[in-house]
Amino acid sequence: MADEDRRHVLWRAVADAAGSPGQGTWGRSVCRNCVATLIGIDAAAVTLRATASAQDMLGASVEWAGLLEDQQYTLGEGPGVQAFTQGSPVLVDDLSAADHQWPAFTEAAQSVGVAAVFAFPLQLGAIALGTLDLYRRSPGALPPGVLAEAAALADLIALVLLAKADRAEATDQVWLRQIGSYHDVHIATGMLSARHGISLAEAFTRLRAHAFGRGGSVLDTARDVIARRIDFDELGE
Repeated sequence: MADEDRRHVLWRAVADAAGSPGQGTWGRSVCRNCVATLIGIDAAAVTLRATASAQDMLGASVEWAGLLEDQQYTLGEGPGVQAFTQGSPVLVDDLSAADHQWPAFTEAAQSVGVAAVFAFPLQLGAIALGTLDLYRRSPGALPPGVLAEAAALADLIALVLLAKADRAEATDQVWLRQIGSYHDVHIATGMLSARHGISLAEAFTRLRAHAFGRGGSVLDTARDVIARRIDFDELGE
């Protein structure tokens, strides 16, 4: 296929996604199109990231990929976290060799049969939005052409997200906030900080530790805190 034709295929993978940015169907559709377009990829997930305590998954091609995104948030480790932090792709062609780097995430990924992960930051210039995380069940590096296409898809996704954000700002619709489920995490963190007289950073650390200890996600734990289903004293130390 000619380069121009392939670029058209990549663009359609993003442009033809059902729904629009800010709707759950859009993220899921983009991820499924990425899997269909990229040879050797079994699952994909797109996640907005702002800080360690601000993350919102826009969509995943399959449920287990979404669960792994939640795991990265809860654990504070993983290829997506690192790709966003350093602003460059993180390519792990054999997870068994990365257990020293992200032990908890590696265990979670291998438990669902993932053998390799390729994370690409969603960024344009100095603007960083999140990551496109690609998962595969067999180890091995992706061919250079596929890596180039994955990077191009990440750039196209970022372009669409920024274009949508610009239009939303013009109409006073702060769409990133509207879809930001991480606001529940911020609310719970603030509640814990006020209750125990600790910093927001320490409160988030306790929230994350509690989520990990009970085998849940940070978001679910935060919602339990807000609904008073978790005793505040449980997170006091």
